[in-house]
Amino acid sequence: MRTLYLKIVITTIVVMIFSSVAAFFISNAYYQYNLKPYNDKKLTRMAEDVKTFYENNPNVNLDDYLTNIGDLGYQIYLVDEHGHSSFFGGSFREKDLSDQVIQSVLDGHIYHGISQFSSKGFITGFFDNALLNTIGVPITDKGHQYALFFRPNTELQFGELRTFFALILLLTILISILFVLISTRYIVKPIITLTQATKQIAKGKYDIQLNVKLRDEIGELADHFSQMAKSLEQLEAMRQEFVSNVSHEIQSPLASIQGFSQTLQSKKLSKEQRQNYLSIIENESRRMSQLSKQLLTLASLDKEKEILSKNTFDVAAQMKQVLFMIEWNWREKDLTVEMELPSALIYADEQLLHQVWTNLLVNSIKFTEKGGVISIKLIKKENEYYIEIKDTGIGISQNDLPHIFNRFYKADKARNRKEASSGLGLAITKKIIELHNGQIHVESQLGKGTAFHICLPKK
Repeated sequence: MRTLYLKIVITTIVVMIFSSVAAFFISNAYYQYNLKPYNDKKLTRMAEDVKTFYENNPNVNLDDYLTNIGDLGYQIYLVDEHGHSSFFGGSFREKDLSDQVIQSVLDGHIYHGISQFSSKGFITGFFDNALLNTIGVPITDKGHQYALFFRPNTELQFGELRTFFALILLLTILISILFVLISTRYIVKPIITLTQATKQIAKGKYDIQLNVKLRDEIGELADHFSQMAKSLEQLEAMRQEFVSNVSHEIQSPLASIQGFSQTLQSKKLSKEQRQNYLSIIENESRRMSQLSKQLLTLASLDKEKEILSKNTFDVAAQMKQVLFMIEWNWREKDLTVEMELPSALIYADEQLLHQVWTNLLVNSIKFTEKGGVISIKLIKKENEYYIEIKDTGIGISQNDLPHIFNRFYKADKARNRKEASSGLGLAITKKIIELHNGQIHVESQLGKGTAFHICLPKK
């Protein structure tokens, strides 16, 4: 299996090689189409200067003159009208030259061999040491006509530079590969750390410390990974707590039912005692039924929006209906109910919102002392409804307030509950509100009451 480290190294080296080859072809093409005509003109001017100087100084020996020029770094081929030829300076690797070209120069024409030299893919024409790759000019010496073919001796003029640049290129490639090996290890190391951390999470170990201090995408990934590990740790703790709470909530009524059932088998019980124990068994059974129902509701709500069955209805009328259904509860405690509920059409799941209002209003009634006040207010806004359900009940402590929407959480000390509760009602309420893209938050003070604030979109 190829590691990410090996893949990055191979990819980088391949890119370097490809880039070098591509750069060479592009440079060669640039020479062929741009620099070669300019080079042809420059060398043509130099050849004509050589010719002009000699013709203006006839007392100079032609062979000595051309020998000196050749020693300065040029290659020269001289041929007369009878075919006698001489070479000066460096030798040509290829000495093929057609008679037609020679005769044309002898006739007084200039031969532009550099600009006419054929292009090749792997050899830059400037360095091709061929007689064809020259500039030809006619020259006259003591009444004899000669053809002079001229080009720079690149081996002499640029030999050291070519070696120097070749060494630079070689060292650049070797050093680049070395740094790629080192830098890639530096890049891949945090990913290896993340991989090891992932294996630890797969084993259920969430307490992971990642010493990744990069400020790039990998550093950001490491930060998000650490946050995910903490979230998974909290989720696992919540799951274990949830299982523990469910077990406790089920075990308690089961133990009561089992104990009182065994007690009922005794023949010494009076009718009143027997009736009392049967009533307790019935209440505990109802409590288990309610718990099962709420657990099923939470399970279905966790499927997110798939469970929603929306239609348009009057949410204010629905809240009045809930108040009517639980009228006996609040009238029994002689509570005052204040309503400000103008008609408000909403597109939502009618059944689920009915459960929201039931949960909140039943809670307000349960924890408001006799003679207290419950107020319900609905305010219409442009694209949403603001709903407030407020009571003058016993309130919630500041320590308990952040946790009241957690599953199975019970603020027993703050509320001094007299009635059994599963601790799931507010969790269900919050989940339903969020499924409707709404928000819910609570304000409360001990002894002064509680206010639930709900914001729901109209659609």
